Amino acid sequence: MTSDSLSLSWLDAHGSHHDIGLALGRWGARACRQHLIHSDAWAQVMAHRHHPAIPALRALLHQHFPWIEQELAGLAAGLELAPEDVFLWNCRGDLWALAPDGCTTVLAPQRLSHNEDGDPGFAGACGLAKIRPIDAPAFVSFLYPGSLPGHTFAVNQAGLAITVNNVRARQAQAAGLPRMMLTRALLTAQTPAQAIALLQAHPRMGAFHLGIGQAGAKGTFSVEFSQQAVSIQTVRQARRLHANHALHDAQQDLPQIITASSSHRQSRGEALLDQDTAALDILRDTADAVEPILRLSPTDTDQENTLATADIDLSGELADWVVYRPGDHQPAYRFNGLHAS
Repeated sequence: MTSDSLSLSWLDAHGSHHDIGLALGRWGARACRQHLIHSDAWAQVMAHRHHPAIPALRALLHQHFPWIEQELAGLAAGLELAPEDVFLWNCRGDLWALAPDGCTTVLAPQRLSHNEDGDPGFAGACGLAKIRPIDAPAFVSFLYPGSLPGHTFAVNQAGLAITVNNVRARQAQAAGLPRMMLTRALLTAQTPAQAIALLQAHPRMGAFHLGIGQAGAKGTFSVEFSQQAVSIQTVRQARRLHANHALHDAQQDLPQIITASSSHRQSRGEALLDQDTAALDILRDTADAVEPILRLSPTDTDQENTLATADIDLSGELADWVVYRPGDHQPAYRFNGLHAS
C-alpha cells in the first residue's frame, strides 16, 4: 500500500448536533456501504445487539450527553443505517476487546505525536473535519466513516489537543458511558484539567489511553481511563511512548488483552526513546519486520494499518500541527490552531 492510496479528504460540518451528525454520515456513507457493513468487525459488533448492558448504555448517554444522542441520530440518518446499529458500532470497544482500533503516541512536554492505526479497509476513505457546533467549541479531528469524531486525534479552538489509543479491556461487568462518547464530550473542554475532571465525574465502560495537552502549557498528560480508575501521569521532562495496553500502576489489575503488535511497538518505541530518536522517526520505524510501529502490511497481526500521522506542537500560543499520510515526509495538511494551510 502506498501513500497515494491513502488520501485524506476534508469535511467542514457546522450547525446543530443533528446537522453535524448528518454531514458526517453523508460523508462516510459510501465507505460504510462498500466496506464497513460487510466486514468481520461489523459482524462481531452486531452480534452484541442483545447484550444486557445496551439499555444502560443508552440511558446513561441520554442522562449525561443528550446532544451526543443527536449527533448519533444524525450520523445514522446520513449513513442510511439503523440508529441501533450505528449506536452499537460506536460502542464497539466497550463490548468487544478486539475491535480494530490501534495507534501509537509519543508524548513530550509540549508535543503530542501520534500514529492513527485502524481498519485497513478504510484506507483512502478517512479524512479530517472541521466541526463547528452552534453551542460548543469548534475543533478539527481525524475521522473514520461511521464513527463519531473525538476517538482519534483532535485539536479544539481552546488549543486543547487530544490523542487516543485503544486499550483492549476485557468486557466490564457493569455499564458505564461508552468510551467513544466520553472522548467526543472531551472536545468541549477548555483545559486539560476540565477534560480530566469530566472523565472522573462520569461512569465509564471501556478503556482508552489519552495524550492531552494545551497550546502554551508546559506539560502534557498521559491519561488512562477504565471502569475502575482514571490515572494521570504528567509529562514534564522525559518523553514517553504508549501503544495499545494500559501501563499505569493504577491500572495494573485491569483485565486486558495485550497483543503482540502492541507489546512489540511499546518495547521498540521505548528503545528508540532511549536513543533520543525524533518522534516522527519513531512513528515511521519499520525495523521490527513482523510488528513494526509504522503498520502498512496486509497481514498485520491485529488487522490494523497506519492511516495517518499527526505531529502537534504545543509550545506556542496556538497549536502548530501537521498531518501526514503514513510514512510520508511532506505533510498532507498544516494547521495553526484550526486554520488549515
